[in-house]
Amino acid sequence: MEAQVGFFTVLLFLVLFIQCGLAQQVRLSSRAEWSALRDLRASLGLRGRDWPIKVNPCNWTGVQCNENGLVVGLTVSGLQRSRQGRLQPQFAVDGLANLTLLASFNASGFSLPGPIPDLFGQSLNALKVLDLRSCSIIGPIPQSLGDLSNLHSLYLSGNGLSGSVPSSMGQLSELSVLDLSRNSLTGSIPSEFSSLRNLSTLDLSSNFFSGSIPSGLGNLSRLEFLSTSDNSLTASIPVQLSRLSQLVELNCSKNFLSGSLPSEFTSLRSLRVIDISVNGLEGPLPEGLFSSLSQLRVVILSENKLDGTLPGSLWSIPNSQVLDLSGNKFTGALPSPSSNVSTKNATFNLSNNLLYGNLTSSLWQLRSLDLSGNYFQGKASESLGNNTNLSNNCLQLPNQRNLQECTKFYDERNLIFYNSGAPKPTSPQELESKSKNRLIFILVGVFGGLGFIVLLVLVLVVFLKCRNMNVGSERGAANAGPVSEGANPSLPKDLGYLSGLGESFTYEQIVHFTNNFSETNLIKHGHSGDLFKGFLEGTPVVIKKVDLSSCKNESYMMELDFFRKASHTRLVPLLGHCLENENDKFLVYKCMPNGDLGNSLHSIVSLGDDGLQSMDWITRLKIAIGAAEFLVYLHHECNPPFVHRDIQASSILLDDKYEVRIGSLSEVHIQEGDANQKVLNRLLRKQQTSEPGPSASSLAICTQDVYSFGKVLLELVTGKLGISKTDDAATKEWLDSTVRNISMYDKELVNKILDPSLIVDEDLLEEVWAMAIVARSCLNPKPSKRPLMKHILKALENPLKVVRMESSSSARLRTTSSRLSWSAAFFGSWRHSSSSDIAAVPGYGNRENFSSFKQSSRVGSQGSGGNDHSSSNKRLSSEIFPEPVEMQDLEKQDEH
Repeated sequence: MEAQVGFFTVLLFLVLFIQCGLAQQVRLSSRAEWSALRDLRASLGLRGRDWPIKVNPCNWTGVQCNENGLVVGLTVSGLQRSRQGRLQPQFAVDGLANLTLLASFNASGFSLPGPIPDLFGQSLNALKVLDLRSCSIIGPIPQSLGDLSNLHSLYLSGNGLSGSVPSSMGQLSELSVLDLSRNSLTGSIPSEFSSLRNLSTLDLSSNFFSGSIPSGLGNLSRLEFLSTSDNSLTASIPVQLSRLSQLVELNCSKNFLSGSLPSEFTSLRSLRVIDISVNGLEGPLPEGLFSSLSQLRVVILSENKLDGTLPGSLWSIPNSQVLDLSGNKFTGALPSPSSNVSTKNATFNLSNNLLYGNLTSSLWQLRSLDLSGNYFQGKASESLGNNTNLSNNCLQLPNQRNLQECTKFYDERNLIFYNSGAPKPTSPQELESKSKNRLIFILVGVFGGLGFIVLLVLVLVVFLKCRNMNVGSERGAANAGPVSEGANPSLPKDLGYLSGLGESFTYEQIVHFTNNFSETNLIKHGHSGDLFKGFLEGTPVVIKKVDLSSCKNESYMMELDFFRKASHTRLVPLLGHCLENENDKFLVYKCMPNGDLGNSLHSIVSLGDDGLQSMDWITRLKIAIGAAEFLVYLHHECNPPFVHRDIQASSILLDDKYEVRIGSLSEVHIQEGDANQKVLNRLLRKQQTSEPGPSASSLAICTQDVYSFGKVLLELVTGKLGISKTDDAATKEWLDSTVRNISMYDKELVNKILDPSLIVDEDLLEEVWAMAIVARSCLNPKPSKRPLMKHILKALENPLKVVRMESSSSARLRTTSSRLSWSAAFFGSWRHSSSSDIAAVPGYGNRENFSSFKQSSRVGSQGSGGNDHSSSNKRLSSEIFPEPVEMQDLEKQDEH
């Protein structure tokens, strides 16, 4: 017997193996379809590794053939375009017209910018499934889609479809799933939808539909899911929807619906989820609503105008998980749940109503309960749980309403307010006495504090004068501080001050180095002086002739002082100086063989073609990291922090190995911004020159460098030079248009701004995308919202984490840790959700807040080229960035 069983088992495996082998040997039998697939491969720009030209197309990724060798299914979702295909993606699928038996086409998440071609309805009569979710589609829905008589499922969500829905959609008699959510469709919901008798899922959410909900939808007897949320629908909820006996989920939230909740809804015996929040519903809850619908799990009726008393049956819904009735006008005493309540693990939100009376201890057995914003009185049970919110009531607890408000509420309803345990009212005489004593204490504190500050200032003045006298006797007056008014800076008499600042050259040596400042040695005219090329014992050097007539008198002294204090590998080496001439001052730097970033990004290599060789991406990223390292040193490692104030492509110098050396240091200044420190500085500062220094001209804060560094990053991404050195109207207009093509949701958009001469593969494109995201965060119009340089450096050192952590980390986790990690510095506050986690039973906020960003949030979901974002992710506010606390007071003082 066992031998027979073993024999039949082996035979069965052999049959299955043979069938599988035959299935794998199915070859495409139609030349027309072979040509169609090749055309489709070219028009979509698909990679050869997915659709190799020498392999049987039936074995291509996403291609499904029947036993006769004809294509019946096509899935391009998840496939990737070649680099050429990514440059000009388009909705070009004319080759589909020759796939006459095609039953399924799935392109979800595959970018197909453009309108839906008419060929779907005109040529693909066998089509049963059409999935075009999140494909960057625009334009109207074509009338011809109504001719797909065999269509079973139609997914068009997450695109930019506009206009009204064609009435021909009512002809799709076999349609079971229709998803038009998250588009920009307008007009009314077609009444012809009532003819779709096989429809089980209808999702029209997050559009701009207006008018009323068609009563004919009540004829769709097989409908299980209906969502019209996040539109502009008006009128009342049609009673006919109560005929939907198989309806499992109903979502009509975030509209302008009015009237009452139909009492006939008690017949929806299969209903598990009902959400009609953020509307204008009025009147009491239908009698028997909770007791009749035993399958209910989620009930959200928040932010309406519902009134009346709450039924005791709300505690007795067997499978209840969430009950949110917040933000209404329910009144009366709260019914007490029984000791064997079946909803102990549910979450209840009854906040912001007009409920009153005493609370019973049986309420504390519930897992989560929010009763805030009501008028409950008395004492709360000592067994109050951590998941119970009783704030803003009239209870004998902290954080409650004031006595007058509670008394007024109860008096208006002829109710008795028991104020037992409340503090005894204070007599007018006692109040007056306490007021006088308080005033005396305040005056003593104010004058005492002022006296202490004056005393402290005097002590500091005496101390600084004594110290300056000592310094003056040891070093000489030239090193004591800024130069006195009317005089030019001169060489300090104590040459120890210049120790560590390289060699001290004579004026004759400088003239010799520069060939008497000849035009052939002139490199350029800088804003702080002319730069000359010279040779020191055969070694090329750069000599800056300080322009004392145009630049700040003490700027070169501040630069020397900075070199004396600072030490970093990214700092351009200072070889020496010449300060002996009264009218001319010189600084000698090491020459950088590759010049600055502006010269090296596109270097001249030949006279053929365009004569330019573009810097590769690896080098560009290396330069960005190098510049960021120096700014991190200035902002976070120096004490007090320094601000460069002149970060641009010309200040980023490159040695023979393209290692970054930062120059243009004449504007470096200690960061300002502490209001108290500035007042003290004004009291204690020494006499200034007739021309104020950098600190007086503008406020020096680190966010200036961050903004300028963001422009440098965009130069590296786009290859467009000159952006970082100007801030005129044309530059700002270019920045605005460029930033619009940087999205944390759509990698493909960055191809629109990518340097055309830059060649990158798929992985490197992600690094480009990451740098663009970092640049956008640096260019935030609000200085206080820009990230810190230490976070920027971490992001540039880990570019793939920037884009991949965004897709793998939850927004909620990032928000709660926004001050704790570098990644959170970019993602923790890029956005805030418009609604909270349903497990916490949130309210949806008021209508004004919701509608103010309704349109802008939809744009972010279009053209994602990737995941089909949920509606909660779609409802994002405009992108925002980390806000350093210390910068909040300076926001109005700093332009960039």
